[in-house]
Amino acid sequence: MSFILDEHAPRPTAAADAVKDGTAATFMKDVIEASREVPVIVYFSAPWCGPCKTFGPMLEKQVRLSAGKVKLVKINVDEEQQLAAQLRVQAVPTVFGFVNGRPVDAFSNALPESQIKSFIARLSGDAGNVIDEALAQAKAVLEEGDAATAMDIYQQILAQDPANGDGIAGVMRCYLAMGENGPVDEILAQLPPDLLRHPAIASVKTQVELAGQASGDFAALEAQVAANPGDMQARYDLAMAYFGANLRQQAADTLLDIIRLDRSWNEEQAKTQLLKLFEAFGHTDPVTVATRRKLSALLFS
Repeated sequence: MSFILDEHAPRPTAAADAVKDGTAATFMKDVIEASREVPVIVYFSAPWCGPCKTFGPMLEKQVRLSAGKVKLVKINVDEEQQLAAQLRVQAVPTVFGFVNGRPVDAFSNALPESQIKSFIARLSGDAGNVIDEALAQAKAVLEEGDAATAMDIYQQILAQDPANGDGIAGVMRCYLAMGENGPVDEILAQLPPDLLRHPAIASVKTQVELAGQASGDFAALEAQVAANPGDMQARYDLAMAYFGANLRQQAADTLLDIIRLDRSWNEEQAKTQLLKLFEAFGHTDPVTVATRRKLSALLFS
């Protein structure tokens, strides 16, 4: 199977001229003429602009990750006041998008990175970038059971974007799929707090924590529950044994059974654990979606 970052596919790096410093003298060539070939983003900033110090690097990063779908020309308003006046720049940062020699989109003020990506997608007519495509492919490959190939794709993604939360989580999921928990613990221990809060990484962290609680012979526990249906601890242990065996729906349903039979058991431990399962599975996972609906019906009936 080929994948998006192989030698025949465009890589999430742009050509050397993808990001340039511009002036009034080079504007015709670097913006007007160049935008007839590929969309050009014109970014007006200033050395004294506080928001520009974080916004500018984010913008450059997303342009480079577009793999040549757009180019960026940076203009210093202090040095190019006449050019800024011609384009009616009244604040920095200000960004224009040029296509076919004409400005077609613009915004002022610093935007979050997600909105920068959306701006580039609109400008290029592309719904995503190479990194997004690679992430989707790596996820599909991992779900097919080929953890080694998925790992290779995720590592190539991180070579281009080391702080990509989905990529980091993907690498950890590959390790878990290969039965190697040690590297996952090391990665989690080294991540800064902001990345630990990333939903995909938090999901893996919760999965690891739950795996440490998952043990037991679920066949024996099934017999124990059948013999004594009121034994909530046995039901709880059965749910975690199911989780350890990757029987996710059974694990979720067993915790639901505890909530249905004795909602307050052990200070609502079944509900607390079920919510952790949702985080471990991912909030868009089919098991999570279906079980959350059942839980809502149960709690509010």
